[in-house]
Formats: sequence, structure tokens, C-alpha cells
Amino acid sequence: MYAVTLSETALVVLSGGQDSTTCLAWAQERYGTVEAITFDYGQRHCIEIAQAAKIADKAGVPWTLVPVGGLCGSALTDHSQPVEATGGMDGLPTTFTPGRNAVFLATACGYAATRDITHVVTGICETDYSGYPDCREDFRKAMETAMALAIGRPMQIHAPLMFMNKAETVKLAQELDALDLVGMSFTCYQPQVGDQGAAACGTCPACVIRARGFTDAGVDDPTRYAR
Repeated sequence: MYAVTLSETALVVLSGGQDSTTCLAWAQERYGTVEAITFDYGQRHCIEIAQAAKIADKAGVPWTLVPVGGLCGSALTDHSQPVEATGGMDGLPTTFTPGRNAVFLATACGYAATRDITHVVTGICETDYSGYPDCREDFRKAMETAMALAIGRPMQIHAPLMFMNKAETVKLAQELDALDLVGMSFTCYQPQVGDQGAAACGTCPACVIRARGFTDAGVDDPTRYAR
């Protein structure tokens, strides 16, 4: 679906989670140079940011952390809200943060433009996306068009996992020889922190989806769970 362009540079939106880490490995297979950008938006914990830095370092790619303010309305930005599969805006999970991916992609595209980068890679996916409207293909297309108009030059937004379920994403990481990187990723909403560091809770929606993906793919899950 995407051509190999080894003479070009790509910027990966790296949250520190499973999907964006897989996208980082995907981009390294296709582009001569890859950079990563991570956003600190007041999310529920900073473990994923720390893991993003470690993942970028292990992958050997330049990494930039950008603070983003103003996002609100979810259990990720309001830490007093419980993490639940329903109960958020329009009945979505409470982890849906309105406008988050639009802000991330706009900021990433603006940053990319200053570095003459025309490829931005994101881990959004409409197969295992919990109903988030900003994880759909029509959103990706609209953002790609809007950012090209806003910047005044071509800007391609790639979402290589868009139509994959979690098992297919795990298999892709395996094909890319990136399971070690994925093992460093952190997607849990309610981590347990102990003497050995942070462990995934194993019960929140993100953990359940992640664990099921490895099981369905028939691949050993490298995630350290508290349970």
C-alpha cells in the first residue's frame, strides 16, 4: 500500500505504545531517515513518555518531546475520572480525548515542515479503535488535505495499521523483527508501580486488547503484567 522511499525522511508520532512503536519499525523499513515526536499533553501517567524516549534511543532515531496544552474532557486528562469502556462523550470510552489526534497531527505536520519532511506516520487504526472518531480513515484523509493546505506544500499522513486488528499488528511487528521494541512499549491506563518498576495492570481496556492481540497472533506476549 505504501511505497518504499529510502531517499526520504519520515516523522513518526510515537506515543510509547504498541501501535506507534510498530509504526516506528514500519517507517524504518521504508525511509532512509526516521525521526520521532512525542507529546506531553498531561496524560494519565508519564511512563509512556519515558518508554517512547527509550524506544527511540534503541531504534537509533532522533526524538523530540513537545508539550501540548488545552486537551481535556477525558479520563486521560482528568485523572479523577475512572477509566471505563463507556460513559465518555457520546457514549464512547472515558479515555476518548476530543481533538487529540487532530492536535497531534497538526503539530507533527508543522514540525515536519520546518525540517523539510513530507511524511508523517501515525498509529491510528479504525479496526481496534474503541469507536474513537479521530482514528478513522476519513479523518486521516481530511487531516492530510487540511495540513497540505495549511502548510502550502504536499504533506502525506500515513496510517499503516489503519485496517489491521491487533493480531495483525503483532504479526507485522514480528515480520519487522521489532518485537523487542514492542516489548518496551507501554499502553496500560492504570499501571502498577513497584520495586521492579511499572507493570501493566492487565485489566484495563488497553491491556485487554493488547493481550488478546498477542494471543490471537500466537506470539508470546513480552508485556510485564501486574496480575
